[in-house]
Amino acid sequence: MRVDVADIEAEEGAVNAASRMQTTAGRLARLGFADGARAERLLDELGPEAVGDLDLLADLIAAADPDLALTSLNRLVERDPSVLGTFRTDPGLRHRMIAVFGLSAALGDHAVRHPEQLHLPEERLSAREELLYAVGADAELPEPVAGLPVPAAMDALRAVYRGHLLQLAGRDVTGEITFAETAAELAELAGSALEAGLAIARAEVPDSGDVRLAVIGMGKCGARELNYISDVDVIFVAEPKDDVDETRALQIATRLAQALMRACSSTTPEGSLWEVDANLRPEGKLGPLIRTLDSHLAYYRRWAKTWEFQALLKARPVAGDLELGGAYVEAVNAMVWQAAARDNFVEDVQAMRRRVEAHVRVNEAERQIKLGPGGLRDIEFAVQLLQLVHGRSDPLLHRRATLSALAALSRGGYVGRDDAKALAEAYTFLRQVEHLIQLHRLRRTHVVPSDVADLRRIGRGLGMATDPVGQFTTTWKRHALEVRRLHEKLFYRPLLQAAARLPSEETRLSTTAAHARLEALGYADPSGALRHISALTSGVSRRAAIQRTLLPVMLGWFADAPDPDAGLLGFRQISDKLGATPWYLRLLRDETAVAEQLARLLGTSRYITGLLLHAPDAVAMLGSASDLAVRPVEALLAETATAVARHGSDAETAVAGVRALRRRELFRTACADLAGYIDIEAVGQSLSALNDVTIQGALDAATNKIAVERRGEFPTRIAVIAMGRLGGFESSYSSDADVMFVHSPLPGAEEKDATDAAHAVAEELRRLLSLPAPDPPLGIDAGLRPEGRQGPLVRTLSSYRAYYDRWSSHWEAQALLRARFCAGDLALGLEFVDLIDPIRYPADGISAEAVLQIRKLKARMEAERLPRGADPALHTKLGRGGLSDVEWVAQLLQLRHAGRVPALRTTTTLNTLRAAVEADLLDPGDETTLADAWRFASRVRDAIMLVRGRAADSIPGLVKERALISRTLGYPPDGSEDFIDDYRRATRRARLVVERVFYED
Repeated sequence: MRVDVADIEAEEGAVNAASRMQTTAGRLARLGFADGARAERLLDELGPEAVGDLDLLADLIAAADPDLALTSLNRLVERDPSVLGTFRTDPGLRHRMIAVFGLSAALGDHAVRHPEQLHLPEERLSAREELLYAVGADAELPEPVAGLPVPAAMDALRAVYRGHLLQLAGRDVTGEITFAETAAELAELAGSALEAGLAIARAEVPDSGDVRLAVIGMGKCGARELNYISDVDVIFVAEPKDDVDETRALQIATRLAQALMRACSSTTPEGSLWEVDANLRPEGKLGPLIRTLDSHLAYYRRWAKTWEFQALLKARPVAGDLELGGAYVEAVNAMVWQAAARDNFVEDVQAMRRRVEAHVRVNEAERQIKLGPGGLRDIEFAVQLLQLVHGRSDPLLHRRATLSALAALSRGGYVGRDDAKALAEAYTFLRQVEHLIQLHRLRRTHVVPSDVADLRRIGRGLGMATDPVGQFTTTWKRHALEVRRLHEKLFYRPLLQAAARLPSEETRLSTTAAHARLEALGYADPSGALRHISALTSGVSRRAAIQRTLLPVMLGWFADAPDPDAGLLGFRQISDKLGATPWYLRLLRDETAVAEQLARLLGTSRYITGLLLHAPDAVAMLGSASDLAVRPVEALLAETATAVARHGSDAETAVAGVRALRRRELFRTACADLAGYIDIEAVGQSLSALNDVTIQGALDAATNKIAVERRGEFPTRIAVIAMGRLGGFESSYSSDADVMFVHSPLPGAEEKDATDAAHAVAEELRRLLSLPAPDPPLGIDAGLRPEGRQGPLVRTLSSYRAYYDRWSSHWEAQALLRARFCAGDLALGLEFVDLIDPIRYPADGISAEAVLQIRKLKARMEAERLPRGADPALHTKLGRGGLSDVEWVAQLLQLRHAGRVPALRTTTTLNTLRAAVEADLLDPGDETTLADAWRFASRVRDAIMLVRGRAADSIPGLVKERALISRTLGYPPDGSEDFIDDYRRATRRARLVVERVFYED
């Protein structure tokens, strides 16, 4: 193919032109534009002067998002070509505006709509004056809008406000003013807008001059630390003027406040400012919008909660009648600084924390810079709580803004200088990030975006030119972790210095301040707590050094537990036993989860603390959930057999080993229970199996001893039959072991000799398990045997058969429903079960007369067995709808139907109810109601034992004990009344089912 020279030259020219174009676009891309070709086109549209303006190009390249900045500039110049000339003569203005355009699409849009706002007069009015003049009001003495329609005034308010926001953002993002100055100016700008909104409101509301109305800024507005876009929290206070009737004045003031809120919050062609939120007022949304000063004070004196006083830390008059507003703030301040001395202060604080955490969406928690872990609220909450605690005696802490309050806390020695500096840096960083996120679209958000382009804009906005995404993410996470760490240390480190007088560069807390801090955290005995802290941390030993590292965090975990004082005391006691053991402190120091779980367990359960004091090595189990898994019965039996065999005929030593194993496994089960790893049915199964193993070990030890004493072959086989809750695999932490003993003489043995030997073993077993020991006792109760306590302790299988054939009563048949083999000779145990099956599961069921007798017996028990003074609605065992009620329903179903329904032949209550549903003997809804009440009562009964360390069947009447039990059951600190209501409701419903199913045919 022939190629013409002219064609080659034309092609070369096209290639060179394309290369030049690509070079320009590529250069712009390398300079920071995401789309170099588009950037080149937009620059060309600005004209040749702009293309050659290297200073303009430098400002664009320096913007957080050069493409966004160029887009807004291009639109602005299209609207007002004179802007480029203004920028050339005022490079400072150009620098500020392009920096804003590179961060905020919303303010760029505003500049395009109002280019005249870029041309600022040299002698400019204040924001307050300009906003008031814009809406047609007198800046010296704001009067109703004169001659300007309300819609036009509202548009003017928004336009001028955004203009001031644009100029303020320009000084902010270029570093001309600090973050604190920016936040303060934003708050003042909001206050001015509220004043202008009030002027608009006065034009709408007749007779507005008859009332004095003060607008109290709350939250960040009151503290002069406002965001770019945020709800503005306010409280309204009003007083009538002259002789105006108070009721009429409050009506006028209410209309004024409502009109003010509309003036600022409603949307017009110019958009809206922000929501005016008055929900921090007394009674919140349910309370009147307007109150007089006396009405406010009466409410705060009688009804206000701690969180309301915490909110009032920020109160400041911002608009309206500033004299009235000042009187309000002065009056409430006297109450604010006494809030920490109020009853239930700690519970209120904990409730505040829960409300804060509840606002965080799970899928946003890690990106929330306000409410997420290590976020702004962690800092603000800590600072405000310390202010409330120590501000009672130190007026220097009476500051509204977070940073100034933090500085005062540091100067007063309540927070270390380095800690205060680190928190201030983190707070400033997080607030700057918050501003950058909100500036983009002027939307109220606290969630860090996940889009890379957004992250890049934020990073560059913070001055991170190299790898802005990575650098920003790393810095943010570092600050969040530091905030979380300091949040814990901030509360607790000074306590160590006050108690142990540790050398430190930080100022130490006085004893009075330490007491106040501990009381605020929930320690009922701060003097005792300080003694424990001192004992643990004093000295120069390695142990004391590690404790000084551990305790700042653990004190917080104790404070979060139901009983902080008991937790700290238990920790001291266990540390005294194990403190010199190398692995113990190393485990707590290196395994945070272990230390936290230990603190919560010790602060929740005296039962667990008691177990640990005598088996402190069990702390090692807290390393993981798998370590708390219930062990198989086979493994426990093997370990028990080894312990017994090791000691031969030394029964007491052998059983001491068996009881040590039981103590360890009780700890394992209790920890798994409180951690929520197992439910109440699994707890009952675990405890019952552990009791079986313990009885087997004691039986083996007793048999070995009696065999040695008899100096011959043991003459009989023995089996232990579990009864009651043990037989039903429903043992609680406080349950005795209801049992019966059966034996069968070996061939050739005399029955009397065999019976004497079996009786000796049974008595020895009971003696061994009742010996004083450092573990919870396992009482052996044989009262359900034939003839009760008047009958022989041990019978042969044939004796049981003869008794049941001749004398068995209905209540004995009912008791046998729980009978199962639990220890000793398995074959004999199964023979016994075969013997009693026809008695407890009669083929044709029990007669109508027998049913009537059982119902009468149940009614008599209800009338006679409930302890004197016990509340029938709160007794978990014998109370209405409690354990006994549900169990009797299940047992009557078995006696009547188990002969023909094999699935009912179970010793377990809940399995019986399930089987009854399957056999169409019980309505599924009734089964659910009964089972729920049984589980609830069982959980409460166990919780009482875990919390108090001693058994009780009634829910205690003391408020503190109820609170501890409800916390253990998963209710919040202020949820004890909810707990009681829930229990009453569950058992009341169960009782209705009992009365219908048990007492009616």
